[in-house]
Amino acid sequence: MKNVRKTLSLLVGAVLGTAIVGGALAQGQLEKVMKDRGLTEKDILAAAKTYTPTGGRDEYIVFSSGGQSGQLIVYGIPSMRILKYVGVFTPEPWQGYGFDDESKAVFAQGKVRGKDILYGDTHHPAISETNGEYNGRWLFINDKANPRVAVIDLHDFETKQMVVNPLFKSQHGGAFVTENTEYVITAAQYAAPFENDFVPLEEFNDKYRGGITYWKFNNEKGRIEPENSFTVEAPPYSQDLSDAGKGPSHGWSFTNSFCSERYVGGIERGRPPFEAGCSAKDTDFLHIVNWKKAAELIAAGKGKEMNGGRFLPMDVAAKEGVLFLVPEVKSPHGVDVSPDGKFIIVSGKLDTHATVYSFDKMMQAIADKKYEGKDPYGIPILNLNDTVHKQVELGLGPLHTQYDSKECIVYTSLYVDSMVAKWNYCEGKVLDKVSIHYNIGHLMSMEGDSVSPDGKYLVALNKLAIDRFNPVGPLHPQNHQLIDISGDKMELLYDMPLPLGEPHYAVAIKADKLKPVVRYKSGWDSRSDKRSPHKTRAGREKVERNCDADGNCTTEVWGTVIRSHITPEIIEVQQGDTVKIHLTNLERAQDEVHGFAMYGQNVQLSMEPGKTASTTFVADQEGVFPYYCTEFCSALHLEMQGYLLVQPKGYKATKTSMVEGQAYTKTDYDKQVKTNVETQAVIDSVVAYITSHNYQDFPTVVGLVEDATDQLGRAKGAKDKSEAAAGKKDWQNAMLWANQWWQYQVKAADLGLRAKTFLEENGAKKIK
Repeated sequence: MKNVRKTLSLLVGAVLGTAIVGGALAQGQLEKVMKDRGLTEKDILAAAKTYTPTGGRDEYIVFSSGGQSGQLIVYGIPSMRILKYVGVFTPEPWQGYGFDDESKAVFAQGKVRGKDILYGDTHHPAISETNGEYNGRWLFINDKANPRVAVIDLHDFETKQMVVNPLFKSQHGGAFVTENTEYVITAAQYAAPFENDFVPLEEFNDKYRGGITYWKFNNEKGRIEPENSFTVEAPPYSQDLSDAGKGPSHGWSFTNSFCSERYVGGIERGRPPFEAGCSAKDTDFLHIVNWKKAAELIAAGKGKEMNGGRFLPMDVAAKEGVLFLVPEVKSPHGVDVSPDGKFIIVSGKLDTHATVYSFDKMMQAIADKKYEGKDPYGIPILNLNDTVHKQVELGLGPLHTQYDSKECIVYTSLYVDSMVAKWNYCEGKVLDKVSIHYNIGHLMSMEGDSVSPDGKYLVALNKLAIDRFNPVGPLHPQNHQLIDISGDKMELLYDMPLPLGEPHYAVAIKADKLKPVVRYKSGWDSRSDKRSPHKTRAGREKVERNCDADGNCTTEVWGTVIRSHITPEIIEVQQGDTVKIHLTNLERAQDEVHGFAMYGQNVQLSMEPGKTASTTFVADQEGVFPYYCTEFCSALHLEMQGYLLVQPKGYKATKTSMVEGQAYTKTDYDKQVKTNVETQAVIDSVVAYITSHNYQDFPTVVGLVEDATDQLGRAKGAKDKSEAAAGKKDWQNAMLWANQWWQYQVKAADLGLRAKTFLEENGAKKIK
């Protein structure tokens, strides 16, 4: 414990939250904690490096694939705190994704051969770029199981679009973006016929195909344009990951492959399995694609069409100088372009080496037409020695590479060794290694895929956790490990279990590049990014029932939600009606979300401030169906309820009156009014404080003030009704409306006090 005293004086303030460091009491407490928990000085230092105090923010935001969950995971660095799961290819009920009509329309875009697909296997997220820098606007991610790509809007972290590849049957290699997000690149994995007809495996070489698809992205609209997208047909080698060129290599992309043996297994047919034949050769092929020229050829009509998708045939690609091959170490699983666009690093799981290709050497060989031959499909093959800058032996099972901010420094995952290697790709020299737990796949540095990586941290995405966490049954979480790479030696800081699925790849962006909204424009359809045709304002709620000539009836509801009630609170329909419910969240305050769930109808909506969400179902059974708000939004959250009453066909109502369980008197009314007057005095003092300061400079406070003003307007309406009932000596309704008046006041006071606290904590200035 030689240096503990020094460490304590530096760290105790951060770890224990004390204002004064170096106190004997605080040091003693920390030493006791260290002893009781078996912690070392190194442990405490690692904790301080990742600790984020209450109310603190992370420097980076990570977007990680959710693997078999079909979703996206969002967390912060260095805290490693999970912030959100984003529903992508799989329904996610907390956000109402896949349950409201608006998101069901997104799912409908992802139908595969006419079938609804409510599952995906997400692999590789990519952030949109401008001049090779992350711009924080959009994120793309692929579905391997069904060849789809989704577009996620980083203004609200919602999935806005799905596109289905009309030619592929699987798609591991995606998504990767070009330097200005002109295209989103995806590659086929397991070769299959482009057509949807049956083709026997005996015709594998002749009829089965691979390919690389270039999805055209409209940066202004934020949508992929399938009609302007195309595929470059490739041989039936299993194409894998890709990367787009940068700077001097802009306009080119690089896609590796495995099983270039074109082996088809089948123990059932007396043949060795796939894994035997797909790893027999010493090398596979790196595909080099001139996508700019391919786009020109497609525009000139040199392509073909199948299933509504355009593709450039292999013979045309080979003849026109679009597609080239170069040998690469066998069974590769990573291809990464350097930040300056001059080098491409490829690693192979079944080789100990990483290969550094020179883009200039590739171009020179192509210009000189210096080929070692052609593959069986007529595609030129460059000579490996003519294109290589360095080959470096790293260890067992090298997979993926990420770049540091330091020139020529990279990090490569070693799957079999369960290590990360730090090395210099310019000199071909290994600098450091660190053990990982266990079987690392991808790894990620901060903004490591951009033209200007930040370095600082590295995350190892490990396939196994084994003994790292408390046992939770046979299915273990995945393990993301945070590594400090700021010094000469790598230092493991943190283990983070991820229980959602098997994350494959992740990307990290500086948090200040993201500008997410905190509320929508009133009545907003978040999935289509425009005003909802069903937006509803306060006081304009309505219910309409219409029947067609065949007697098919629809009851449609335009309602609102606000603390603490749903309008309408009672919906009456008849058995057999199609019911359409549209609800608009009237709140303007940040994070004042409301939900809407209903018994027995598979309904779950999430309505963020300003959002309109809809649900449609058939009331095929008579009965009473309660509904309620699912988000704990206020003190009267549990009272935020209502009833869907489904009347049997032919039902005739009998005229009865509601009998209340409590009778109120003038004394009750007077007592409540006194409370209301006192509450208003508190509100007035809070309003005076807010308006005497520069609150309009704080958008968060402006939203709170807008909502508080709305609540006070509602309070006045309830007050008027209360006084009108009192004038008629109707003490029952006078008291109830007085209580409602007070409820609005309480909500206004809550908002006002939150606004006042925010101003105090953020240095608001008093207006002179």
